[in-house]
Amino acid sequence: MKREDIRNIAIIAHVDHGKTTLVDGLLRHSGTVAAHKHLQERAMDRMDLERERGITILSKNTAIRWLDTTINIVDTPGHSDFGGEVERVLGMVDSVLLLVDAFEGPMPQTRFVLRKALGHGLKPMVVINKIDRPDSRPEEVLDQVFDLFVSLEANDEQLDFPVLYASGREGWAVNDLADEPQDLTPLLRAILKRVPSPVVTEPDGPFQMQVATINYDDFVGRIAIGNVRRGQLRKGEPLICLDIEGHPRRGKVTKIIGFDGLNQVEIEVAEAGDIVGIAGFTDALPGETICAPSRIEGLPPIAVDEPTISMEFIANNGPWAGQDGKWVTSRKLRERLMRELQSNVALRVEDTDKPEVFKVSGRGELHLGILIETMRREGYEVMVSMPRVIFRDGPEGRQEPYEDVTIDCGETFSGAVIQELNNRGGEMTDLRNSADGNVRLEYRMPSRGLIGYRSRFLTQTRGTGTIYRTFSDYGPYKGAFQRRAAGVLVSSDEGPVTAYAIETLQERGVLFVAPGDRVYSGQVCGEHSRNNDLVVNPCKQKKLDNMRVQFKELDTRLDAARKMSLEEALEFINPDELVEITPKEVRIRKRMLDHALRRRAEKQQTQSE
Repeated sequence: MKREDIRNIAIIAHVDHGKTTLVDGLLRHSGTVAAHKHLQERAMDRMDLERERGITILSKNTAIRWLDTTINIVDTPGHSDFGGEVERVLGMVDSVLLLVDAFEGPMPQTRFVLRKALGHGLKPMVVINKIDRPDSRPEEVLDQVFDLFVSLEANDEQLDFPVLYASGREGWAVNDLADEPQDLTPLLRAILKRVPSPVVTEPDGPFQMQVATINYDDFVGRIAIGNVRRGQLRKGEPLICLDIEGHPRRGKVTKIIGFDGLNQVEIEVAEAGDIVGIAGFTDALPGETICAPSRIEGLPPIAVDEPTISMEFIANNGPWAGQDGKWVTSRKLRERLMRELQSNVALRVEDTDKPEVFKVSGRGELHLGILIETMRREGYEVMVSMPRVIFRDGPEGRQEPYEDVTIDCGETFSGAVIQELNNRGGEMTDLRNSADGNVRLEYRMPSRGLIGYRSRFLTQTRGTGTIYRTFSDYGPYKGAFQRRAAGVLVSSDEGPVTAYAIETLQERGVLFVAPGDRVYSGQVCGEHSRNNDLVVNPCKQKKLDNMRVQFKELDTRLDAARKMSLEEALEFINPDELVEITPKEVRIRKRMLDHALRRRAEKQQTQSE
């Protein structure tokens, strides 16, 4: 039978194509959120990091009521680094709403999320969003979307996709460009008409549900969210939770949670076809199956792409360890990483031969960067190494991960960008000039060549270019190439930085510290203008012998320090360097702080080579 009173749909798109804003409009138009009630912009993005960066990191569920039908909507991340979130939720919906920007058209991550949806056999609906932009080109974008479907080998049913034109920010959608825009009613009608109802094979059979995502509540603990595949469930019933290997664990339902707009509401009964949350299993994980004891059957585990980037997470052992953070020890660091594994299915954590060092692997630099930023806000101190790609053995030898890269920049900057990407092992696949003087470059590049390139790219394009990247597949090893040409300025002393020292040092490179900042011996305080490392003293003071000289110190002209963000620091460092992250500071340092030991190690390495 079919549940005609339910529609389950996920919204997928490239970053910043308007998924969360469109959900805001649906909540308003359906009356799920009262018109007089204030609705915060991008209401589904509840994490501080999501609001600050303007991206969706975690998948989130909401539900609206329209014409006696419950429409369950899952807002998914658009960045490929969080593809694990997309892969988990596609198994619990019956269709996807593919949003495409009316100007940008399909982007690398559009291809990524659409490939996943088509692979699940879903029939997408296409919404060309931001149609109110003055530079929109909907007809061309629609042709590009159709070409994308064809290139991804969509079947005939999937190619017969409905198309709507919308402005999520203005809150309207139309079936045809000639129609007069009013509200989002055409989109809701299309969802009811084109999204298939959930098919229920055994509505009265024993309960069965696969966990897709995990939520947490301070009162009831962990909440396992998924689509009920079979049967009914009531509060207090005993259940069995099967892990990925099929080992059973017993539990009892303490609460059943449904979704109503932005709220989670307790419900009495969950039926087949519903998307609900179940409290009662404190250790449930995504991909596991919750079922009735009378019929213990596990569902196939959720397939998630393997990680491509790894880093070392090291307990902070710097001279100022413990001054900023609350959690410093390796035991606390390990507990936090293991806790992250419970909900982050695309993450891998491995112990090493050193108890204070952990190898953490993820889908990309942003994936791991978000984890680090979250941990520092929770009070952790940690040191991390340079991101490294994960190699594997293929039929023809060593292989490394490749990414599809799309770049938009001014024509005057394209020459420098092309030369840099070619030097980093890239292969150009397309080049298009636009009437506004911009150039779109498409490259296939080894992930290794993109590490550390974003900051270089912003410099090359003077901050006007945009770069998008998404994992493609594994390909042949490209060989060695230089990542960072310049050396660094390393502090020889500990103490506050002085303007007198900076005035001399700024001629030797770009400094990361300003007068008054504290540094310690072995800390990287700047980028050298040459390709070798230079040990300097940024704490050097001038001995003042009269008032005239003292006032001359105030006239010193200093260049502005380059303050490194977490992502910039991760892109900047070399293998012999670490990024020290505390709740208040982001510092770059050498692995070996002692200069004599570092020189001795470098000499031994040179002799061995």
